[in-house]
Amino acid sequence: MTGRVRHLLRQRSVARFSLLLLVLGLFGLVLLLAPRPEVAELPRLADRLGPLAPVAAIGGGALLLVVLVPRTAITVVWGAIFGPLLGAGYTLAAALLAALAGFAVGRLLGREFVAERVRGRLARLDGWFARQSVLGVISVRLLPVGGFGLISYGYGTTGARLAPFLLGSVLAATPSAFGYAAVGAAAVSPDEVHWLAVTPGALGLVATAVLAVRWWRAERRGTRTSRRSGLSAP
Repeated sequence: MTGRVRHLLRQRSVARFSLLLLVLGLFGLVLLLAPRPEVAELPRLADRLGPLAPVAAIGGGALLLVVLVPRTAITVVWGAIFGPLLGAGYTLAAALLAALAGFAVGRLLGREFVAERVRGRLARLDGWFARQSVLGVISVRLLPVGGFGLISYGYGTTGARLAPFLLGSVLAATPSAFGYAAVGAAAVSPDEVHWLAVTPGALGLVATAVLAVRWWRAERRGTRTSRRSGLSAP
């Protein structure tokens, strides 16, 4: 495995970036052609998996996210299978693994290509990604600019740091994870869903909004400071 990675790293950056685009295109094709599960059969899957259910949920969810299956769909299905709380928890664990995998693949296959070619505004944008804190990652994750997996690959091609990216990705996913898992649980067992199950999602939504506002204000202060420094420079 290590030998293959070293061989891949010796390839030209344009070849690696082309491979990244090809892989993403194949994932998109598989996503269009793959069959959809029957909702009525979902709750029985957990019983069939037995003690391996958590491992299968986390590992399988991560794999589905890596191949660009929408996180919303996975969360709803996991909520239907495992219930609102466990479904949300398994989805968040899967999101962490998928974010790490997508970031690593994007960094391996696309970072050098991007770094060699960005100029002007794109270079400044790349620098912004490199300076991003957890709040910055949360703000990008909350924007409707792409699916969870696609954004993970994209982040890997930038100069972003891994730790803030992973933490921001999980925090941004938390509110909707509990909400959509509760929706999935209600779809198969509407009388069994306790509405306290969505409380973590509501609290996470409030926390995310507060963090986003704080980040926006910090960005505005930084922009004003930069402008003043530019005006005062000789």
